[in-house]
Amino acid sequence: MALVGIARMAAQSPLVEAKRTVQYFEIAARSILNRTKPGMPFEWTINPYRGCEFGCKYCYARNTYEFMEMPVTDFEDKIYAKSAAAHLLRQELRGIDPRGAIAIGTATDPYQPAERRFGRTRSILEVFATQTGWNLGIVTKSDLVTRDTDLLREIARRNLLSVNLTVTTLDEKLARLLEPRAPRPTLRLEAVTKLSAAGLRVGVYAKPILPGLTDSERALDRLAKASRDAGAVVFGGGPLFLTPAAQKVFLPFLEEHFPRLAPQYREQFAKSNYLDRPYKNLLAVRLQKLRERYGFDTGPVDFKPELWALPEQATLFPLQ
Repeated sequence: MALVGIARMAAQSPLVEAKRTVQYFEIAARSILNRTKPGMPFEWTINPYRGCEFGCKYCYARNTYEFMEMPVTDFEDKIYAKSAAAHLLRQELRGIDPRGAIAIGTATDPYQPAERRFGRTRSILEVFATQTGWNLGIVTKSDLVTRDTDLLREIARRNLLSVNLTVTTLDEKLARLLEPRAPRPTLRLEAVTKLSAAGLRVGVYAKPILPGLTDSERALDRLAKASRDAGAVVFGGGPLFLTPAAQKVFLPFLEEHFPRLAPQYREQFAKSNYLDRPYKNLLAVRLQKLRERYGFDTGPVDFKPELWALPEQATLFPLQ
């Protein structure tokens, strides 16, 4: 069967570099901004890369490789850098309302190892550093984000900006199992400290929260306290969302490393990609108590960047 669309583009992408088991490609992109579905806390997303070398076992974005007719296990081993990202962004920003929030790094990490070679995320930030009046959020698991502190500070002078580090667990052994190629949790918290010291608004998110692995009150309390001590002003999290593509990797992982949990997970996610409402409500209450205990911001924060062009927009809604 002939490949079409994104599957054909992926198959035809030239190999740029290979290291270990990872191969890097460049792929043409029709656009760099993607509109989200209604109900999301942001209207647009930017993902400079397809695939993510961090290889998180639970990653919901693995299903994008099925769209390209590739095995979901290629998600961390074949990484695609989108071509002409900055050029596309400049063009597309002209046609959208700046009041719509833009999130960078929602499906694949913008500071994964490929960024050191391709610099696509930095090129995107260079565009926003010349813009004024946007509502921006960055999500990453990587301390490489501190490389761009200069640009982030300039962006924050002109736009609403939040930089968010995902820290799934403080247990480094567990983190290495769950997120085998991601920077250690301690490195991420050190990045929070550096960014906060630079005057940036930084958050920490426990995502996803995994039943029986990272959801205990003690574990979340330790993470919240460490985040506060590192300088984060926002703390949040969200329950595991396990797509069928992610289940192909995560459930065998559980059976190998946490066999006592595997039957419960299989039963739960056979019914839905989501955890049930009572569990979500329990987590929401637990996280709210932690925000109150450690003095995190619990709602919108009113402030104006130094060079703000749209005075009617002075409220930042932290990414959830």
